[in-house]
Amino acid sequence: MSTPAPNLGAPHPGVTSELAPADGLIAETSAAAAPGKKRKRGFGVTFWLATVWLVVVLICAVFANLLPVKDPLVPDVLNKLAYPGPEHWLGTDGLGRDTLARLVHGARVSVTISVTAVAIGMVVGGFIGIIAGFFRGKLETVLMTIINIILAFPALVLLLVLLAFVGRSLVVISLIVGFLSIPIYTRVARATTLAVAEREFVRASRTMGAKNSRVLAREILPNVVLPVAAFGLVAMGVVIVLEGTLAFLGLSVQQPAPTWGGMIFDGKRYLSEAPHVVLIPSIAMFLTVLSLNLVGDSLRTRFDVRGSNL
Repeated sequence: MSTPAPNLGAPHPGVTSELAPADGLIAETSAAAAPGKKRKRGFGVTFWLATVWLVVVLICAVFANLLPVKDPLVPDVLNKLAYPGPEHWLGTDGLGRDTLARLVHGARVSVTISVTAVAIGMVVGGFIGIIAGFFRGKLETVLMTIINIILAFPALVLLLVLLAFVGRSLVVISLIVGFLSIPIYTRVARATTLAVAEREFVRASRTMGAKNSRVLAREILPNVVLPVAAFGLVAMGVVIVLEGTLAFLGLSVQQPAPTWGGMIFDGKRYLSEAPHVVLIPSIAMFLTVLSLNLVGDSLRTRFDVRGSNL
């Protein structure tokens, strides 16, 4: 009597009931773990509020002469130290000059100096840092020795000495601050280059026979620019505070050109009777520096070295 052959294609009833839920769980886990399903977190409300404020400051700096504000140099003798009102939205200073107009035109000085100084530091310092971090050896030793010598001088003292000899024009201050910021960007770019140069994609490019110029342009530079640019935004806030310090000491651009630091310096004598003369430019400077730090930190976290995503 022959025994019927087992049906190999039919699943065992017990096995089916046990494995079906597991298969479903595996499918759901795989779908949840798929890279395409991950959602990137947004920047958040704080980031966008800071960005809006920076855009407003930039518009004031670029289009100060076109905006519907009063002349920042014309005094209103009858309304000296006036509080904010319909005639003067942010009040007036000790000479009766409109605070809003001086705030708008003062943004031009802060933005010009900070952008110029950061651009010089990023381009020159970033180039030196990338070259030193990529080629290493004697070239790195020579370049970093020069950078360390510059860093050995007290920056503020050196700045004051240079301003005393060269002058206090807007261009001169921007160039001097930019020159003094080169060593900082050099060290940031060098440190980032050292980290990127050891990544797998750089080694693979070298193994495939790519020239140094191609490796620098295609692999190193794109991964160094973003961290240095994010640091540059934070450094812009430092430059704005530095310019305000110089203006407070009477060493910024020549009067009567309005600057935020100069407004604080002029208004400190009226603190008891008209504190808004000092508070308004101080708040404007505080919000600008805070916004630069928030945006810079957010971008640095969001757009870190691309190799970290590999």
